[in-house]
Order: sequence, then C-alpha cells, then structure tokens
Amino acid sequence: MIDLGNTMSIPVVAADGGGTRCRLAVRSGAGDVSVVVGSANVTTGFDAALSEIRRGLSALAAKSGFSEADLISFPAFFGLAGVTGKTISERVAAALPLQQVRVTDDRPTALRGGLGHRDGVLVHCGTGSFFAMQQGGKTRFGGGWGPILGDQASAYWVGRRALSITLRAEDGLVAQSNLSRSLLERHKSAAGIVSFAAMARQAEMAAIAPLVTGLAQQGDPLAQSIMQEAGTSIATTAQAMGWQPGLAICLTGGIAAHYAPYLPVNMQKNITQPLGEPLQGALSLAQDFSKEFLDERC
Repeated sequence: MIDLGNTMSIPVVAADGGGTRCRLAVRSGAGDVSVVVGSANVTTGFDAALSEIRRGLSALAAKSGFSEADLISFPAFFGLAGVTGKTISERVAAALPLQQVRVTDDRPTALRGGLGHRDGVLVHCGTGSFFAMQQGGKTRFGGGWGPILGDQASAYWVGRRALSITLRAEDGLVAQSNLSRSLLERHKSAAGIVSFAAMARQAEMAAIAPLVTGLAQQGDPLAQSIMQEAGTSIATTAQAMGWQPGLAICLTGGIAAHYAPYLPVNMQKNITQPLGEPLQGALSLAQDFSKEFLDERC
C-alpha cells in the first residue's frame, strides 16, 4: 500500500464508515493504528452508526496506547456513508465527542485513497456506490444517494436485481437459471423472496452479490445479464462525468473489480490499481485538516 503522506506535525484521527463496516485509525509519528467496527451509515441508522463510532474510538484507544482523551483532542476527518449534505454533517459532528472534526460523505476519502492527487475517475461499488472525477486539481462527485434512489451497480443493487429477475423467471418471463433456482431454494418460494426483500437490511441484500458474481463467472445467463447491466451503467456514468480514453479509471469496493470484463475495451485498458484504501485517504485528508487547524491556532 502506498503511503499517501505521513509527514506528521501532530497526530490525527480518521474514519471510513460504510454500510457494512467502519474503520477508524490514528496516525502519529509511530505509524498508523486501525480498528474495525460495524456499519456506520448515518442516514439508514444514525444512532446505531454513532454507537459504532464511539465503540471504535474506545477500541482505538485500547489498541494505540493513546487515551480516549488524547484521541478526541486530535484533529479528525470522518468520511461516512449517508452524509448527504451540510445539515447531517453538522449533526454528526455535534454528536461526536471529537473536539476538532470535519465530517463528509465517504466519497472524498475514497477518491484520495484511490487516486491520491492523480487525474482520473474513481468508481466505487461496495454495499453502496458512487463516482468521483479528479482532473486539474478539481473534483466532481456523482451518485452516493443510497439504496432507495441510487447506488446503481452496488452490491445492494446487484442483490435486489437478482431477486427481481428471479421473480420474473418464476412468472415465466425469462428462462430459469442456476441463479434463480438458488435464490428460490434459499428463500423457499417466491413469497419468501418478497418477505425477505421487505425486511432485509442493506448489508443482508448486499450479501447476495457474491452468488451473482460467482455464477456469472461460470456462465450463468441471468447473473451475466445483471453484471452486464451494471457494467454498462458504470461506463455510461463515467463517460458522462468526463472520462476519456487515456484517463485512469480506478475500481474500488468489494464488487467493483468484478465489473472489469463488462466494461468497454478502451475503458478496460485504462483500469489502474488504487494507490490505497479509503481509510488511507481519510488519514491523508485528516493531515490536510490538521494543517488548517494549526494555521488557525497560530
């Protein structure tokens, strides 16, 4: 993993929170120490997310050797799923025990982690999904609007699409495949699928995605159709955001790499490996924030 900048003046704290897990870290002259806790989507579960973050800070104190009082005094940058604007950002910041914290959605941290300061497009497909474009020092973001109105090509979207197409197969509108038969067996019936979908948490729906990606690799036609639909959506969105041949495209998130074969050939040729993970991006942005913090104190 490439270090995205570790010139320390004071220690910093960072978090990368998603629909499946939240990772917290402290960076100091002694290096980085991180911990992992549960989901931290502040839109779908505000109180639960804050509880996990507090639990993570306690775990980080125990692991790093810093006291909790130390940690809450350090400048912090938190990129969290579900932060959809200034109002909820300020609400989260006010609810956290941290004395100096900047809260954004999880897109800036993923962009910094994946591309550093390089030009390119980042496509993030984990439990949720979003796009980020960086060129000439300017950034642009798209998506990240959550599972109800967005998150195309996310693991959640793939799971939901798999259940939907299974019901179409049950109605005889498309041919059955191993995918549809597996899901009908797993949920006992079409009615079982409907009941599951009505109650499923975001992570539970996203957990269907590995079945789809695995069967797609085996040639299952329904699974491949879902993957191709997602790949086409990714390509269309990336191009609309300004991607052009020759510009890097970085795929991050648990399911994103599975889409590479379903992208146009000219896009496949420009796929580049991420420099680091979103947590490294959050730490790098925390260091940027710490410089602002120090400048304000001088």
